[in-house]
Amino acid sequence: MKLKKITYEITALIITGFVIIIVSNWIFYTGRQINELIGERKAFLPEPTMEFGIITDSLSILKNEIKPGENISQLLGQHGLTGVTIDKLVKKCEGVFDLRRIKAGNPYTLMVTRDTSNAIQYFIYEESPLKYIIFDLRDTLAVSFGEKEVLVTMDSVVGEIKSSLWNALTTTPNGIELATEMENIYGWVVDFFGLQPGDHFGLLYEKLTVEGKPMGVGKILAASFTTSGKTFQAYYYRADSSGIAADYFDEKGQSLRRAFLKAPLKFSRISSRFSGKRYHPVLKIYRPHHGVDYAAPIGTPVFSIGAGTVLDAGFQRSGAGRFLKIRHNSTYTTVYMHLNGYAKGIKSGIRVNQGDLIAYVGRTGLATGPHLDFRVYKNGYPIDPLKMESPPAKPISPSFLKSYLTSIHQRKIIINQLGKR
Repeated sequence: MKLKKITYEITALIITGFVIIIVSNWIFYTGRQINELIGERKAFLPEPTMEFGIITDSLSILKNEIKPGENISQLLGQHGLTGVTIDKLVKKCEGVFDLRRIKAGNPYTLMVTRDTSNAIQYFIYEESPLKYIIFDLRDTLAVSFGEKEVLVTMDSVVGEIKSSLWNALTTTPNGIELATEMENIYGWVVDFFGLQPGDHFGLLYEKLTVEGKPMGVGKILAASFTTSGKTFQAYYYRADSSGIAADYFDEKGQSLRRAFLKAPLKFSRISSRFSGKRYHPVLKIYRPHHGVDYAAPIGTPVFSIGAGTVLDAGFQRSGAGRFLKIRHNSTYTTVYMHLNGYAKGIKSGIRVNQGDLIAYVGRTGLATGPHLDFRVYKNGYPIDPLKMESPPAKPISPSFLKSYLTSIHQRKIIINQLGKR
């Protein structure tokens, strides 16, 4: 009897085990099928339509431009927004966005409900091709700012000098920006007033677009400039833990920056060079000319070629006219003559940095036309500014040089091809 009872218990346990296994498998496979069905359903669900970060599937979109003389009260009023609500919105904008900054011709977007009320939900004003302001006009009024996504792609350009860098790039998209950046990069090592026909360059740069529309250029990532038979390469390198700030370095990790800029102004021409004997156009006699004359229109900005202290800012009627003298260190002093005026705050005793705006080109003193007479003194003696040697800034440290060379490897391959004639 006892044996029979044990047999029944074993049989019951076996049957229970089979039931558990069957139920578990059913749950597992059923669950997997459900998950697969959910996954398939998700795969077929369409992505929501969004604009300015707002889901617009249930909204109608109206686009237009601000008309001359139109203000936000008129615009929103004609689309059904009450004066009370507009007044609340104006108060909500105080200290956040000045509604008087809304300009005629700028685009705007209205998002309204898809029913008979056509109630305005959002008003988006595009302050620029990149920036916009969202006015949330639902129950809780709110104002927020946004920026469109900027697409960054790489592009390149090559060119050959026929007269100037400026002219070589004028027919190129973003040519003015690229020419300005090139002079900023190479301003320490390339004499842009001494370029010769046949000098050539190649650039690899970031091209910026927003919604397919060009937005200018980002960084020049790499460049090659060949002048007077010598090639200067430049690679943009971001800041690292070595303490080096983001800047441009050559293929060996040497900085392109120098203690002094090559010239105190941009995009001009040399009308007279350093000479021990030059015919003076006003005095009609031969005498030394211990400077370089840069012919440029009156008002052209003049920059300090290096950091220093203003020693003198005065007027010499018989010669230099309005002039400025800067001591850079115990060795070098520079003088800027025939100025039309000084930049704001420039006076004796003021400290200036390299590249600071200090004055404007004029024709004061003994001058037949507008130009800058630029002079450099070394230990009190005049030297030719175009032949002045300038020590480089801090290079990539030896411990980070390998990392730097690795980072520029691919750009170097491209720029070597672009730099070829």
